[in-house]
Amino acid sequence: MELSLFLSMLGFLWVAAITPGPNNMLLTASGANFGFLRTIPLLIGIMIGMQVMLLMVAFGIGGLILLYPSLHIVLKIAGSLYLLWLAWKIATAEYEKLETEDANVKQMPFWQGGLLQLINPKAWLMALGAVASFSLAGDAYLHSVIAISIGMALVNVVSGVIWMGFGSLIGRLLRSPRAWKIFNLAMGALTAACVLLIWR
Repeated sequence: MELSLFLSMLGFLWVAAITPGPNNMLLTASGANFGFLRTIPLLIGIMIGMQVMLLMVAFGIGGLILLYPSLHIVLKIAGSLYLLWLAWKIATAEYEKLETEDANVKQMPFWQGGLLQLINPKAWLMALGAVASFSLAGDAYLHSVIAISIGMALVNVVSGVIWMGFGSLIGRLLRSPRAWKIFNLAMGALTAACVLLIWR
């Protein structure tokens, strides 16, 4: 893949990765509630989920969504229900003083970050758009998919670190149970609002 094409692809992936969406809302909420370091497993889960989904798109399964539009509707419904469930969990999370070293504080497990990608229509569209727009035909196809995979990993790390850092900073600023409740309600509402983006 030529450098100019790779840079164009990075621009496309960056815009998709940095804009507010389910992943970024979860990373922000987790960063605020559990601290930066304890949110890293969630980021890794999200990144693995994105890579699995990209490979599924690149090697044929994504084509089924384009061939059978009803599968896209099922994906949207499943994604919407899952996001609403996550929004509820965030909004109703109980106040706990931020103790990032306390291993007993329950946080979102690693696997939920990966699972979210498989039912996240925004992520599917990102992968479909990247493969459709930036993969190369013939013998160069596999190499271009690897380049897309590397580009996706790069933008996911950078945007994830930014949103986690933002959440962690908020977590240090919020000191009272009332402030935490307002923050968690706002993050829950923003996560739920992502459902509207799925259906537009």
